[in-house]
Amino acid sequence: MDDAYCATPERPPVPGPVEGPFAECVLCREPTEYPESAKGATLCPVCAWQEAGRTACSG
Repeated sequence: MDDAYCATPERPPVPGPVEGPFAECVLCREPTEYPESAKGATLCPVCAWQEAGRTACSG
């Protein structure tokens, strides 16, 4: 039996807390949990939850 196959992979390190300034949500313009330098469409937790619901129900 191959021990490498059964070995549990190591988890990547969890990033530490981000200190402001924070990026704005692209939908409601509230601060997000992402730094201002984050690339892409940043969403606050509320909008991210609503968007996930819309995506899941869109079939």
